[in-house]
This record gives sequence, C-alpha cells and structure tokens, in this order.
Amino acid sequence: MTLAATLCLVALSLRHVVVGQEPGDDFVKAHNAVREKKGERPVFWDEELEEHAKAYLQTKVETCEMVHSTDSPYGENLATSNGDLTAEGAVAAWAAEEKYYDHKNNRCVGGECRHYVQLVWNATFLVGCATVKCRNSWTLVGCNYNPAGNIVGEEPY
Repeated sequence: MTLAATLCLVALSLRHVVVGQEPGDDFVKAHNAVREKKGERPVFWDEELEEHAKAYLQTKVETCEMVHSTDSPYGENLATSNGDLTAEGAVAAWAAEEKYYDHKNNRCVGGECRHYVQLVWNATFLVGCATVKCRNSWTLVGCNYNPAGNIVGEEPY
C-alpha cells in the first residue's frame, strides 16, 4: 500500500471518530458541565431511562404539557420550547434555576429550583433523555435520573 493510500485511510477513520457520536452524548456532556462546576461526579447514559423518557413524552405529543409523571421510580426534568430545543438548551434552563436555590436552608426561594436540584443531585449517576416534536410544533424534552433526587430533607450536594 502506498503512503498516500495509507494516509487517506487513516484520515477517513479519524473522520468517523470525530463525527461519530453515541446516543445521549449531548445530554451527558451538558449535564456533566453543570455538575462539574458543583464538584459532583459525572452522570452516564442509560438506555432504560431513555426509553422511559421516550414513552412518557409520547403521551404528551398532542398537548406538549409540561406535566411531570406521577408513577415513575425515577427523577425527572422536563423542558419545553415553542421552537427547537437542544440538549444544551434544556439543561441550561434547568441550571438557570440555581439562582432560586438557597443552599443554606435547602429550599427554593422566589421561584422554581427543583429541576436544578435534580440536575446536580449527588447520588444520581445515570441519566436518559428524549425529545419529541409536539403537534403544535413545540418541542418537549424529558430526562430521567437514577437514583432520583429531590428527596425531602436531603441536600443535593
């Protein structure tokens, strides 16, 4: 094999490595960027949690309601947008709730913060997320977490 042919094959194989992406990479990367800032361990992708999120979001395609499930053993975060919503966008919205979290008293003050608390929950190490385009053209994103967070009386970190 010539040097040129070898270099071409190497370049093609590297292109695949750079471009290739595992399912959930965007969600995991976005979650871990926030968690790292708080000194929390990283989360890892879980296909069972992804399937759970997909199944639940399918029940919301008609209305795009951001209503949390009531019968899930997992933690859950939801986000919606009247356009496209990326993994980074959803996680950024949850992370923005940090300003409402009073760590000293372990409670939300002046707004919603439970999405943020779940995002950084210390014991959580598995995540699985899904996205659906609703009938009204809105986007609904849901992530499930195991173990679940937001346990009354416990601090996230």
